[in-house]
Amino acid sequence: MPRTRQSSRRGPSSRRSRTDRAELTFSVSLVERLLRESGHARRLSQTVPILLTAILEFLTRRLLELASNEAQRRGAQRLITPELLDLTIYNNRLLSELFQSTTISQVAPEVRPRRSRRRQR
Repeated sequence: MPRTRQSSRRGPSSRRSRTDRAELTFSVSLVERLLRESGHARRLSQTVPILLTAILEFLTRRLLELASNEAQRRGAQRLITPELLDLTIYNNRLLSELFQSTTISQVAPEVRPRRSRRRQR
């Protein structure tokens, strides 16, 4: 009989990954390793990789949710394409500011006029 994940636990002191304990999908260990290897952080508390992983997961889920809504609004399109992600980010003010120096599409970027922050009277 193959052991299941449930039966392999030995009580309350069993070892679970930080990803499981934080109920996240993205790997906390991978984020921590990338942080350490990048040289951005010489000293990290134990909670920093967990918090950063949760933020990355939240942003990803939110972006995919908005892109899915945009795809449904456009009709029968079932796939979320790079162009649709780009459009979604452009239409959302906060995401647009966050990703202003990032190229998402693998196609030629669409030239857009810069929006001014001041209202014209």
